[in-house]
Formats: sequence, C-alpha cells, structure tokens
Amino acid sequence: MSGRVLRAVRALALVVIGLVAALGAGSAAFTTRAAPVTAYVPPTDPPAVTAPVSVIPVPTPTPASPSPSVSPDPTAKPSPRPSITTTPTPAPTPVPATGAAVAIHVSGNHLVDAAGNTITLDGVNRSGTEYMCVQNNGIFDGPSDATSVATIASWGIDAVRIPLNEDCWLGIDGVAAAYSGAAYQSAVEAYVSLLHQYGMYAILDLQWTAPGAVEATYQENLPDYSNSVPFWASVAGAFKNDPATIFDLFNEPNNIGIVGCVAGAPAGCQTAVAESAAGNGEGAIWWCAYAGTGCITNQNSAEFGDWQIASMQDMIDAVRGVGASNVVMVGADQFANDPSQWLASVPTDPDHQLAMSFHVYNFNYPCVDVSCWNSELLPIAAQYPIITGEIGESDGSASFIDTYMTWAGSHGVSYLAWTWDTWGCGGAAVLISDYSGTACSGFGAGYQAHLASLRP
Repeated sequence: MSGRVLRAVRALALVVIGLVAALGAGSAAFTTRAAPVTAYVPPTDPPAVTAPVSVIPVPTPTPASPSPSVSPDPTAKPSPRPSITTTPTPAPTPVPATGAAVAIHVSGNHLVDAAGNTITLDGVNRSGTEYMCVQNNGIFDGPSDATSVATIASWGIDAVRIPLNEDCWLGIDGVAAAYSGAAYQSAVEAYVSLLHQYGMYAILDLQWTAPGAVEATYQENLPDYSNSVPFWASVAGAFKNDPATIFDLFNEPNNIGIVGCVAGAPAGCQTAVAESAAGNGEGAIWWCAYAGTGCITNQNSAEFGDWQIASMQDMIDAVRGVGASNVVMVGADQFANDPSQWLASVPTDPDHQLAMSFHVYNFNYPCVDVSCWNSELLPIAAQYPIITGEIGESDGSASFIDTYMTWAGSHGVSYLAWTWDTWGCGGAAVLISDYSGTACSGFGAGYQAHLASLRP
C-alpha cells in the first residue's frame, strides 16, 4: 500500500475511533509523503520585540504576549503570546492508530521509513517549549495531551517539529525547577512518545540559547559551546534508541563577528578572524559555524562577554559521541535561507545520517524563488535529503507556500509549516485559530487543503 494510502487509512481510523468513543461515552518515490505507521524565520513581519543589546531578530515567528525578549529580526517573527487554548467539547481520550513501529533514516540522498520506503515529510511546528519555561508560564503553550495530538494527526500531518530551550532542558541558569531539568525533559519525552503513537515523526530543534550562566530568553545568532554541546549530548542520550526522532542542531544560523580563537584551535580559525576583520563576516561564519571549531565571538559581549561558538561539527560530535545514530539536520546560513556555501562547508558525520535544513518565508532573503531553489537547492538535494523545517508567509494567504510546496513535491523535498499555535490568524504564519484544529482562513486553510490533496 502506498505511503499516501497508509496515511489516509490512518487519518480515517482516527476519525472513526473518535466517533465510536464519543457514541459510547475518539514505497514510493519522491512523490510519496511519509505515512503514519504507528500507533523565527527570516522576518514574518510580526510585532517587534525588544531584545538584549544588539541581538538580530530571528526569522522564526514566536508568540506575542508574554513577549519573549527577542530582538526584532530583519525577518521578525511574532513574539510569543499567551496561549489561548480553546477547549474542545469534552471527548473521550483518542485511541492511537496501530501498526508497525515508526522509524526514519537517511539512505543516499533521501529519507526512508522503517520498511525502507522512500518518504518525504509534511509537517507542522509546535512552538511554545522554547519560551514558556523560561518565562515561568509552564512548558507547553496550549494542550499537549492525546486529544491535541490526535487533532494534529487528523490533518494528515506526519511530522511535528518541537523548538527547545537549552537552559530549560539542562535545568540551568535560574529557570524554575518546575519547568526545567527533569520536569522539562519528561514532558518533552512524553510528548514525543504521543506523536509516535499517532504515527508521527518528531524533530527536536535547538532554538533559544545563551552562553555561560546567562538565561536563554531568545535565540542567539549561533549556538554556544558552553551549553549547546552539553545540551545535544544530553538530548541525544535520551533519544538515541528512538529512530523516529530527528535532531535539528540549530534553528536559524546567522552571521556574527569572529574576534579570536580558543587555545589549540585549527588554523582555519585564524583565517576566519582575519576575514571577519576585513568585513567578510559571511565567509568567516561558514567555517566557524559549520565544519570548524574553536571560534570566539563578541556578539552581545556587553551581556555575555566574549564567548565560544558551537559549530555544527561540535554538536554532531556530541550527538555521535553518546552513540546516537538519529538523523541530524544542519541548517543553512542567514536564518536558514542561504544555502550558497552549504555543500562546501558541510560537517562530517561518521554515520552518514545528515539532512540539510532550509527555511523559507515570503519575506526571507536571499533564496525565495524557483530560480534560486533550482540553482542552490537542487545540487544539495542530489547528495542529501532536504527538510524545510519552516515554511510560511506574512500576508495571511497560502499563495507563496503553495508555490514552494509544488516545487518541493516535484523534487522530494520535505516541509513543515509554521505554526500550530493560536497566536491569532491573519498577518503571520499561524495555522489554527483554536486547538480543536480550526484552520485560519487563507494560510491555515491553504495548508490543510494541500495536505488533503496528497491523499488518494
């Protein structure tokens, strides 16, 4: 049975189960979308948020109140809003779909499922776990129970990306114990388990970070060696026996100045320092943030002091060092939208389980049209799977994402829409108006209709 048929059967099963419970009391080629088998983006023109000294806003939209201390991005995302959770009419706990175990890995330049079928992912982002904990408002923004997960699955979604906060996971830097450390880890693990029960893959994304003992209250331009490397060693240790969970190493890398090198750093670090001093910050970043190691930046030094960047290679080494062979996503530069030097800078993975991470919004720069996707992404897709971790637009419609999804579908590229949160419909990339799954007109309804079109 094809991947799409499987997904349709499971989506139908979920609906039937819900009806029954309520009455009693819920191999294909690139065109095959992943089927459930078991039971800030460059600016989104959102509200500007005040952030610490010289922080460049991030492209991934975040809610708007309580506002996270994030500096406005050139591609601003909505600042986190308090979760407005619409409680659906009381209903029995949904019963998960049943079937073979969920698993995903890289084979050549594509993703395959547990049976070895080539798949692509059609998913959503579930924001909240990056900011709620550090704002002392809980762990999830909105419900995280079986009913809410069944609702996500009912759209035909097969993957959910979960943004994380390194301080909350590690239980450090003053985050309340009720929302960090063991409590935070257990909540995330339980949610991932629920996703798998409903036939969905999980993508764990490092999004909010801060070096040293400073609380991670927004997303820095690059991850920090002091906390991001231990974060990935810990997360990988927790999920290394879960082949249905993917690790997205850092949400949206962006350029920052390089001012020095740690003792014993490779010669490439001094070259990066010279390039940065000469104004070639982008060239320096591709080495320091990807295949290099040992680079020191003065980004937000008034708050942090100078600090060491964690490169993608550093974080891959941390993941593989604990024995985790999970698929790992490595993002492009410039809010994950500039893939121009990705192939030349890609880190080494001894397990050969790398996927390229790309983000695209209608307000992104520089890669937002078919011409760029053909020239920059297709050479990467010939060697690695591409997972578009975020797609969206700021005009309330779905016209831009429709163009991208059509292109992606014809080239075996996966995508996940931002965001399954109730931040308000209309001007930002928000899919739903309530957690019972009511689609926002335009953007949300357009994505929902696209997912429905993938079913037989």
